[in-house]
Formats: sequence, C-alpha cells, structure tokens
Amino acid sequence: MKKESYQFHYDLYEDASELSEGDRMLVEEARKVTAKAYAPYSHFLVGAVARMKDGRLVAGTNQENAAYPVGICAERVLLSNAAMQFTGLPIETMAITYHNTRGESNSPVSPCGMCRQSLAEYEERQGAPIRLILTGMEGQVMVLSGSSSLL
Repeated sequence: MKKESYQFHYDLYEDASELSEGDRMLVEEARKVTAKAYAPYSHFLVGAVARMKDGRLVAGTNQENAAYPVGICAERVLLSNAAMQFTGLPIETMAITYHNTRGESNSPVSPCGMCRQSLAEYEERQGAPIRLILTGMEGQVMVLSGSSSLL
C-alpha cells in the first residue's frame, strides 16, 4: 500500500465586499433568492444564481418534500433551468449560498455529492468549468475554478 494525497486550491475572501463587482452581484442575488426556497423540514434555505456566457442570469432554490429524498437541491434546479432556458449556452459562474433559519449562516456552503456530480457532468457537457462562489448570508466567501476539485 502507498499513501497518496489530494489537494485543491481556492480563493478565500473575508466577505463579499472583497469580490469583483460582478461576483458580488451574483452573491447578492443568490442571497435574495434563498427567500424562494421551500425548506419546511430542514429550515436550510439554499439559493443559487449563475451567470451565463452572454451575461444573463438563471436561479434555483432547494425544494424539499415530506417524502425525503424526493426534494431537489438549488444547484440541480438551477442546472435544469439553465439547460431548458439557455440550451447550449455555457454557465460561467455560479454563486451558492444558504440561510439556516435556526442557526448561523456565516461560512461557505458546499454542494452535496449529487450536486457535485451534476455540476461535473454539466461542465463536461458544456466543455468548460463552472466557477463556483460558495458562501452564506454573511462571512467568508470561497471561490473555486470548477467543480472537479470537489469530487
């Protein structure tokens, strides 16, 4: 047996005010869209907003269901919306945030395993990585060059 390691690099900002104007706007939009999430069971509202290659935005929120795990995550709602509304148009950057209504929302959030795989396949499908901006309603912001580092 041999030991191996895996590492990836990301940019970490103390808060969204340190981001470029375009990235800050995406984070603000993702934070706003969390209000449209349906999460009566987890109380963990997730919002995602992506900028398409032509500058248009597409959003998604998590939608829970009492028949767990029938619900769907914000990232996959967004990817489905993008595939239907903007067929063939690549996603450049996606901001993902959350509002924990029963606790703090001040550290970066990471996509679940199903969403990581969905993001990776969408990147393969469009032939380009999707930059990910991960944050909460406040606090630190993590920026990754693509989803492959999360798998």
